[in-house]
Amino acid sequence: MAPWHKRLMTLEKRELPVHIRLTSSDSLFRGAGAGEKAGPPRVAHMADKPGDSTVLKPSEAQVKPPPMFQVVMYNDDYTPMEFVVEVLQLFFALPRERATQIMLKVHTEGRGVCGIYPKDVASTKVEQVTAYSRQHQHPLQCAMEET
Repeated sequence: MAPWHKRLMTLEKRELPVHIRLTSSDSLFRGAGAGEKAGPPRVAHMADKPGDSTVLKPSEAQVKPPPMFQVVMYNDDYTPMEFVVEVLQLFFALPRERATQIMLKVHTEGRGVCGIYPKDVASTKVEQVTAYSRQHQHPLQCAMEET
């Protein structure tokens, strides 16, 4: 087989829009009765009337991004500042300088945003921080808020 012939066969196999005509008599709408064969709906041909068919195109899914939640730490009078920096570095993978900035914001303003994540990730981080704080006997408060 000549190379140009193979290329032509490849071009012929490309996906094209398919015209499908569904009628109430097709087995898609009802179960196959006695003597009827269940099968796929009939494929319309180009010679069929255009009003009787539907052009199917690949669906363009309109996927919305997941809602994001910010993980917030709240100030208390008992948790040492160094412990807050340690938590920020350990659970939020922040460099020491950025963790110190957030810790100072928590200390001066009463709250600080540690990061913004999808709901399940934010929830896990809140649980981890809370458990770690309790394990080390600190009352550090951490919560998540929808952005």
